Amino acid sequence: MNTVITANKRETGSHSILTQLRNEGKLPSVIYGYNVEETTPVYFEYKEMAREVQRNGINHIFKIKLDGTTYSAIINEIQRDALKNQVKHFDLLSINMKEELEVDVPISIVGESVGVKEGGVLTQPNVDLKIRVKPSDIPDSIEVDISELGVGDTLSLADVRDKIKFEILNDDDYTLATVTPPTPPAEDVDPEDAAVTADDVEATGEKLDPGKPGRED
Repeated sequence: MNTVITANKRETGSHSILTQLRNEGKLPSVIYGYNVEETTPVYFEYKEMAREVQRNGINHIFKIKLDGTTYSAIINEIQRDALKNQVKHFDLLSINMKEELEVDVPISIVGESVGVKEGGVLTQPNVDLKIRVKPSDIPDSIEVDISELGVGDTLSLADVRDKIKFEILNDDDYTLATVTPPTPPAEDVDPEDAAVTADDVEATGEKLDPGKPGRED
């Protein structure tokens, strides 16, 4: 059973109001969408909301109580402090539980790539997929198996679309994972061979001008 979280309306107009709320352990937010007449600035108890997110995940459907009305809502956007990486504001989208919606769901990489076993380097250019789904069916993540990915291979959405039960809205060429060849070790260079002396410069017919950083033409 979902915990009902109380939202409190807040004043707007200056950054000092937001700063004061955060100093008091509050989390500024806004709520808009289904059955909400207009975008409404609100705030929550930071610890309470953080506890619910940690317990249920970022794609959880939250029950939000505001002025006696309870809304079903999802977190639509998050703003973080660039230095502390702490959430400082988020947007809540009130939804109709009977209608499908578009959401971004994290990609969960599973399996061990044969290319990685051979020394290749796995990269994941994109970390989520956009799907259309009923609110009650939103998954925590979508698993993508990379076991057969070899060195130099790329796994795109077209390769796995038919294995995923959700309607995915990204294009077929959307890259999910790649395995690049390992970086070759740097060749050993003799320090004496690498050193360039004034005599070497004179021998090539080039002269260094103290007033110019490059070659004197």
